[in-house]
Amino acid sequence: MKKANRKQIKFTVNEYLPQILSALDAYYPDKLPVTLNNESPWELLVATILSAQCTDARVNMVTPALFKRYPDPMTMASADIMELEDMIHSVGFYHAKASNLIKCAKMVAYEYGGTVPSELELLTSLPGVGRKTANVIRGNIYGIPSIVVDTHVKRISKKLGLTENTDPTKVEYDLMNAIPEDHWIRWNIQLINFGRTICKAPVPLCEECPLRKYCPSSLIG
Repeated sequence: MKKANRKQIKFTVNEYLPQILSALDAYYPDKLPVTLNNESPWELLVATILSAQCTDARVNMVTPALFKRYPDPMTMASADIMELEDMIHSVGFYHAKASNLIKCAKMVAYEYGGTVPSELELLTSLPGVGRKTANVIRGNIYGIPSIVVDTHVKRISKKLGLTENTDPTKVEYDLMNAIPEDHWIRWNIQLINFGRTICKAPVPLCEECPLRKYCPSSLIG
């Protein structure tokens, strides 16, 4: 078998970005669903808080019983913290997550009338909610163009030469400056799926990658 050599590409974002976006759209012709199971803005908010440093698959195993027991912010606001901790124990960091969920539920229930807000500043004021979680809600619930910087988005965007930063907020702004706004939500979901199936860490499947012609990190010679 021929040994793959690292390909030397003179990468220019302005030159190749349209092709990258088109290739991703062709690879994912249908709208990709959010991988966290939910039936309401509140459920997506809870699931996203639980997903910090945890897989979506694990969160999806926990949330059916959780949402049945606490179907809305008002019921979770009055939850017994020890019972809540027991229900979310397997997602990790359950002490902090349970505490944040109850505090978050109280704010949503009593300050926002049970409605999850759409404004970035209001979302990030909720306990347990950072820019990543806020942008998940803004993009997937309210359709507001937002960049979600998770581990896959950050890693692959850096591979493609769209950012040199590692801080998620700086990466977010780099991508906002580079990518057309009408692609922001698609970029999030496409790269998350792409990172799980093709551009996997630590060994990407370069031979199967539709972006290999435009990727400075391609191993295809």
